[in-house]
Amino acid sequence: MSEHVLTEREGGVLILRMNRLEKKNALTRSMYKRMADAINQADQDASVRSLLITGGHECFTSGNDVADFLQAPPSGLNSEVFMFMQALFDFSKPAIAAVCGPAVGIGTTLLLHCDLVYVSRDATLKMPFVSLGLCPEYGSSMILPRLLGQAKATELLLLGSAFSGEQAAAWGIANQALHDSAATLAKAHDMAQRFGSLPPTALVDSKRLMRAPDREQLRQIIIEEGELFSQRLHSPEAREAMTAFMQRRKPDFSNL
Repeated sequence: MSEHVLTEREGGVLILRMNRLEKKNALTRSMYKRMADAINQADQDASVRSLLITGGHECFTSGNDVADFLQAPPSGLNSEVFMFMQALFDFSKPAIAAVCGPAVGIGTTLLLHCDLVYVSRDATLKMPFVSLGLCPEYGSSMILPRLLGQAKATELLLLGSAFSGEQAAAWGIANQALHDSAATLAKAHDMAQRFGSLPPTALVDSKRLMRAPDREQLRQIIIEEGELFSQRLHSPEAREAMTAFMQRRKPDFSNL
């Protein structure tokens, strides 16, 4: 539903805000489609100089809506979630994220494709893919080992260990951890506005050059991860893990 993703213009900044707090901003297919369309339109709009993604003061996103995914698991690169991934991956202008509260699953991995990331110190980031019977997505299996080393990436991707906003900043996943949500949002808004005073073509060219060396390899990794992720959504392990999550019980993989 469109009310679950709000768009707002602030000068040359397009603000994209997830707005489903009653479900901790859990992402549905329609929300992914709405965000993908907004990002693609912003990329073509010369008056938009930067993109700011946020979930507001309380929560960034708890990740995918499990019920929505179980009802219609994404399959193929034309699914809504992959449309969103591609839109952000291909966005040619600066993308900024403001993260307050929980950032789970794609709520963490999408940050790896933003140019600037600001988090509140008490934010909680987590990628529990394996525990849900799934696999890493959105290029995280390539980006995180290179950024953090194999040992730390194993903690985060295989064990799904949670980490704080302060740790995200210390490890280079975020630019800065701020003391509270108000400061985080204010900092992200300020930085997004700064791009409006810079030459737009120089910005686009510079971002392209910075991301060019591994871009096509990363694109292929995202495709490969996505294909396996879609397969795993249909697996008995994923079905058991997600059903157990919805029933608020511990999953049992002993007979699978």
